[in-house]
Amino acid sequence: MTALIPMEADDPAQLGVALRRALEGGPALGFGMLADIPAHVPVGTAAVIATSGSSGIPKRVALTGEALRASADATAARIGEGRWLLALPTGYVAGLQVLVRSILAGTEPVALEGAFSSESFARVTLSMLRHGDEALYTSLVPAQVATLLDAAGDVAVRAALQAYRAILVGGQSLPEPLRERAADLGVRLVRTYGSTETSGGCVYDGVPLDTVSVRSVDGELRIAGAMLAEGYLGDDLLSSRIFERDEHGIRWYRTGDLGIVEDGVVRVHGRADNVIVSGGINVSLDRVEQIVRQVPGLHEAVVVGIGDERWGEASVVVAPRGEVLRRSEADQLVQARDAVAEALGKHARPASLILVDEIATLASGKPDREAIRRIVAELH
Repeated sequence: MTALIPMEADDPAQLGVALRRALEGGPALGFGMLADIPAHVPVGTAAVIATSGSSGIPKRVALTGEALRASADATAARIGEGRWLLALPTGYVAGLQVLVRSILAGTEPVALEGAFSSESFARVTLSMLRHGDEALYTSLVPAQVATLLDAAGDVAVRAALQAYRAILVGGQSLPEPLRERAADLGVRLVRTYGSTETSGGCVYDGVPLDTVSVRSVDGELRIAGAMLAEGYLGDDLLSSRIFERDEHGIRWYRTGDLGIVEDGVVRVHGRADNVIVSGGINVSLDRVEQIVRQVPGLHEAVVVGIGDERWGEASVVVAPRGEVLRRSEADQLVQARDAVAEALGKHARPASLILVDEIATLASGKPDREAIRRIVAELH
């Protein structure tokens, strides 16, 4: 057995030293909601990470050093090696992988201090450019990308964005308008798909990394590869249900995401369990959200389900007030409803639009869907 050490993840430099030991077989590191974890975990475990719990109960994902290294190596093979800017919490797999990639590349990551802002991003990035000639990389969530693009009129922010060989974007789907704005500015975004159970992103711009296999079984995406987690700490039943072996002994992770694989390209349609039944018809809230986010002014919108006296359930769009353009709230809702009706049918149209000062988020940068649902329920 290997000792498990709870980590606060406040000091990236200190964490980097502990992580290097963990990758080499030393004590494993535990992150988030780990007060009652055992003192020891199976040999080979390097990290135990609590999932964000954006739409359910957090699970404790056990990752081996082999899995973390396999993920980092596959990323380097796809986009190259260099120096990383750490702009995400290290208690989540995306942030932790920035440290793993840096360790394997023999480079020192640079961490943003304090709250994320376009000013700090530009200052630190330009400082990195002045102090080395390595290729620059970073990993962000869509909300951070939106913040930077909104500030790209500033020469320093724009230069910083353009300085990266690749900016990995994950945590949630990347709205197409953001991707287009970035492309117009010459900013190299890479859409990533993956989870804590896959040691982070393992599909880049729809294409699985070289050591990753993805298939769709009964509409659900499943993933295989050396970067898979060992399972869920303390929950063997869930581990055996989510991580299955096929007739050839290959171990597959059941993502819970709906999608297809066509000509080697993975297309994610949304969560299998993020569905409401409205008027007797199943409606994927993820699909509704993807479409609503194409509407100007609703790029950061979140769609949640509520009870409805007439239809049983209905969807509600929640958007930050500052994002809504110079039009009435009613007009904005009409445009969103029309876009959804055209793509999915009238039955899927959202019932209402709620404007808030800001979208509640988790430390990982993902929308806190449970908190947003509570706000909507209170208003209704």
